[in-house]
Amino acid sequence: MSATTELRTLRSGRQTSKQQNKAAFFFLLPWFLGLFAVTLGPMIASLYLSFTDYNLLQPPSFTGLDNYSRILTDERLHKSLQVTFTYVLVSVPLQLALALALAVFLDRGVRGLAIYRSVFYLPSLLGTSVAIAVLWRTVFGTEGLFNEALGLVGIEGRGWISEPDTALFTLITLNVWTFGAPMVIFLAGLRQIPASYHEAAAVDGAGRWRRFWSVTLPLLTPIIFFNLVLQIIHAFQSFTQAFIVSGGNGGPADSTLFYSLYLYQRGFGNFDMGYASALAWLLLLMVGTFTAINFWAAKYWVFYDD
Repeated sequence: MSATTELRTLRSGRQTSKQQNKAAFFFLLPWFLGLFAVTLGPMIASLYLSFTDYNLLQPPSFTGLDNYSRILTDERLHKSLQVTFTYVLVSVPLQLALALALAVFLDRGVRGLAIYRSVFYLPSLLGTSVAIAVLWRTVFGTEGLFNEALGLVGIEGRGWISEPDTALFTLITLNVWTFGAPMVIFLAGLRQIPASYHEAAAVDGAGRWRRFWSVTLPLLTPIIFFNLVLQIIHAFQSFTQAFIVSGGNGGPADSTLFYSLYLYQRGFGNFDMGYASALAWLLLLMVGTFTAINFWAAKYWVFYDD
C-alpha cells in the first residue's frame, strides 16, 4: 500500500470518527440539557438561596450564614432530626430483615414463585402513594380495622396515629411493609450463589442454619450492602406518608415530623425559602455522610467472592 493510500485511509478514519462523535453528542444532548436545566441549575440556585432571605414574593437578599446559624437553635428542626433518625435506624433494619427472610423462603422452590414474587413486590410500588397513606390512616384510626381485629381477641384498641407514643411506629410499620423491592434483589442474589458451596458444607456436616450463616450470608453481603445504602437514602427522603397521616403538620406533638416534612413546611408553608434551601443542603450532607460511613465500614463486613 502506497503512502498516499495510507494517508487517505487515515483521513477517512478520522472523518468517520468525528462523525460518530457528533452523532453521539447529538443523542446525548437531551441528557445534558436535563442535567443542567433540571439538576445542576436548581442545585446551584438552591445553594445561593441558602445564603439569602427569600420569601418567593420579593427578590432574595444576601444574609450570609444566618440561615445555617438558625439550624443550631431551631428546636422543631432538632425534633424532626430525632424523629427522622429513629425512623431510619428502626425501619430500615426491620425492612431488610423481613425482605431477606422472605427471599430465603421463596428461594427454596415454592410453587407459584412468580405469583408470590409479584404479590410481595406490589407494596413497594404502592407504599409511597397517597392512596396507601390514606388507607393506613384509616386502618390505624381509632375505629380502624386494626382496632377491630384486636377487639376480636379481647384487646382494647387505641388511637395509633393520634397518640404521640405510637404515631411514628405506624409509619415505621408502613415502611417495613414496603419490603418488595429489596426482597426481589435479595432473591436475585440468592440465585447467584453456587449450589456447590452448600453441597460442600453439607458434606462437612453443616446443618441448614450453619450453611445460612457461614455460606449464604457472607456471599450475600454485597447485596445486603447495596440494599442498605438504597433504603437509608430512601428513608431519609420519606415525606408522603407523614404528610398524609398527620394532615401535613407532623402531629401529634410533632411525633411524625419527618425532616423532609419540616423542610416543606418552612419553604412552602412559611415561605421561608432561603432557610428551606439551607435545610435541603443539610439533608444532602446527612445522606452523604451516612453513605460514606457505609462505604467505609463495608471493607470490614462485605465479602466479594473474587
